[in-house]
Amino acid sequence: MSELRFTVDHEWLRVENDGQVTVGVTHFAQDALGDVVFVQLPELGSYSQGDEVAVLESVKAASSIAMPVDGEITAINPELEDNPERVNEAPLGEGWFFRMQLADSSVLDSLMDEAAYDRFLTATADA
Repeated sequence: MSELRFTVDHEWLRVENDGQVTVGVTHFAQDALGDVVFVQLPELGSYSQGDEVAVLESVKAASSIAMPVDGEITAINPELEDNPERVNEAPLGEGWFFRMQLADSSVLDSLMDEAAYDRFLTATADA
């Protein structure tokens, strides 16, 4: 998992071999949501960091997914439309949401690595 970067909103980003970045939600996020029953995926195109790009509905609640960094969404995971449970079954694998091209690749340096994310989770659990 060391190639992953994480946001405080419990999203993960993974740089792929082709330079694209795959985005999904963490184990923590999917566990907090409960069983995901619906995923509304984003439209392809450019977005700014913080823009709402997707919606998850679970048996517990609905949750918005924000664009983690500036960039262009170039692909979505169509598997989630018919099988939203993939988010729970494989959040770091087949449960990915979209692929994007970063507007500025140096932004990855500002995101948490796995060790920093683990410390973040511990700190928020203790608070």
